[in-house]
Amino acid sequence: MRVVNIGAPHFAAALEAQGVEVAQADWRPPAGGDMKLIEALEKLSTPAVAEANAKALAIINSGHPVLVDVGWARDLIPGMQRTTILHSGPPNRWETMSGPQRGAVLGALMLEGLADSPEAAEALAASGEIEFRANNDHGCVGPMAGVISYSSALFVVENRAFGNRAFTNLNEGYGKVLRMGAYAPEVLEKLRWINAEVAGALQGALRLMDGGLDLRSLIAQALHMGDECHNRNKAVGALFLREMAPYLARAAGVGPEALARILDFIGHNEIWFVNLSMAACKATLDAARSIPGSTVVTCMARNGYEFGLQVAGLPGRWFTGPAQKVRALYFPGFTEADAAPDIGDSVITETAGIGGFAMAAAPAIVQFVGGTPELAAELTAHMYEITLSESPVYSIPAFGFRGTPTGIDIRKVVETGILPSINTGVAHRLPGVGQVGAGLVHPPANIFADALLALAEAAAPQTAPTRRYDDPI
Repeated sequence: MRVVNIGAPHFAAALEAQGVEVAQADWRPPAGGDMKLIEALEKLSTPAVAEANAKALAIINSGHPVLVDVGWARDLIPGMQRTTILHSGPPNRWETMSGPQRGAVLGALMLEGLADSPEAAEALAASGEIEFRANNDHGCVGPMAGVISYSSALFVVENRAFGNRAFTNLNEGYGKVLRMGAYAPEVLEKLRWINAEVAGALQGALRLMDGGLDLRSLIAQALHMGDECHNRNKAVGALFLREMAPYLARAAGVGPEALARILDFIGHNEIWFVNLSMAACKATLDAARSIPGSTVVTCMARNGYEFGLQVAGLPGRWFTGPAQKVRALYFPGFTEADAAPDIGDSVITETAGIGGFAMAAAPAIVQFVGGTPELAAELTAHMYEITLSESPVYSIPAFGFRGTPTGIDIRKVVETGILPSINTGVAHRLPGVGQVGAGLVHPPANIFADALLALAEAAAPQTAPTRRYDDPI
C-alpha cells in the first residue's frame, strides 16, 4: 500500500512507523477554514471580478515610467505648506509615530527653519500646528521614514502609457541620514546641498534630454545584472550615471568642481536609485488604483506603527495592521532590541513585482538581508502563488527569463495563507541614530482579510461564482 496524506502530518508519521510508504501533501483548508472568509472568496470568484482584474493587470503590465524632471515639493504637491509634512506608510499622527519617523520630522522642521533645536522641533510637532499626511495619498513615495517637507527636491516620474505622475525625494546615501531618523547638523547640511546643488544640476540635465530617462528600461536591464531594485541597486545606479553624466556635464551653471562633487556622490551611493525605483513602481500602480471590483493590490506601505494596504476595487481606502519586526542581520554593535518595527514606502517595489518578489534575480542580496541564494529563489517562487500575472518587461534569468510575479491578488493571499515577501532596511528604534541592519519581513495577515471582506461587502450581487471553495478536490 502507498499512501498520500493530506494535511496533518502526524497521520503520515504513524503510517511510516509501520513501514508504509507515505507521500505528505502540504495542504491546508482555504483561508484557514474561516467560513466568513471562504464566503467572501466565493462572492469574489465571478466573471465580473475576473474582468476587473484583467483590466488592472493590463494597465500595470503596460506601465512605462520615465524620469522627466526634478522640482520642489512646494511647487509640485497641491496644498503643500511650510507646516505640511508628508511621511511614509498609512496616515499617522505624532503621538503614534515610531522613533525614526519622529526623528525625521524633527530634522525636517529644523531644515525648514520652523525650529532651531530638536527640543523646539519636538514641541512644535506635538502642538497640533503641523499637518501630517501620507505620501501615497499625494502621489509620493519615500524610503524608511519617508519625510518630504516644503523645500524637499523631488524627482518627477511620468507613466508615459497613461500620463499620471509620481514623486520621490533624492536619496541621501548611507550613514546618518534623515530617512533613518537622524537629524544632526551634518545631516541637515547635506540635505541642503542635495536640495540645491544636486537637484538643480539634475533638473538642468533632464531638461536637455529628449524624452527623459526611461526607468523601465534601466530596471529591466538591472534585473539581468544582479539587482532586484529595492535593496540592491548597484547595477542600476551605474546605468543611471552612464545615461545622466553627459547631460550633467552640459547642464548650464554646473562648473567642474560641482560636477565632480555630484558625480562622486551619485557614483559612490550604491542605493541612489532606490527612490527612483519606488517612484517608477508608484507611477505604474497608481494608473490602476481605481478599478471597481478588482482584487489587485495597488499600494503597500509602512510607517513604523502600522502596515497599510490599498486595493484597486476600493481606491484610497487604507486597511491597516501592526508594523512587524524585521528578521534581520544587524550591523556590529546592534541587536534586535535596537530595531524599530518595519517602516517605509519602499514596499511599493514588491507591490509592483520587483524587490523581494525578484530576489531570485539578485542572489547576492542575501549577504545584506540574510538567508541563502536558495532561499531567495524559493521566496520568489512562492510569490507566483499569490499573483495573477508575470511581467512582460521585468524577467529573472535564473528562472529561464520568466517574468517577475506581478499583480498581488488579495484572494490568493487569503486563500493560501502565503504573505508577500519583503526585503528591507532596519532603522534604530530611537530618533537620531540611523540604520542598524537589514532583513526580511511579511505584512500582517489581517490587512488582506479585512480588504477581502470589505470588497465582498461592496460587491453587487453577481451570478453564481465560477468556483466554490468547498468543492471536492
